[in-house]
Amino acid sequence: MGIIGFLVFGLVVGALARLIKPGKQNLSILATLLLGVVGSLIGGFVAKFFGTGGYFELNILGAIVAIVAAVLLIGVAEGMSSGRRSVR
Repeated sequence: MGIIGFLVFGLVVGALARLIKPGKQNLSILATLLLGVVGSLIGGFVAKFFGTGGYFELNILGAIVAIVAAVLLIGVAEGMSSGRRSVR
């Protein structure tokens, strides 16, 4: 049940990040999930580093860092995909 919960949290983080990031993102649900999961892993790493929780443990610091990381990752993904589209 822990992995399913982590995936659901990753999807929520990705969706919140897309809501926070201005503009229209051309990302699929799978890309949103993957970016949210990576953001959640980064949030878990930071929370563990500061001693407020573990990698897969839900806490406020990890959640905030996860959302911020996912917003940044969405920006990187947008930059990478727009660079490929503009070259002809």
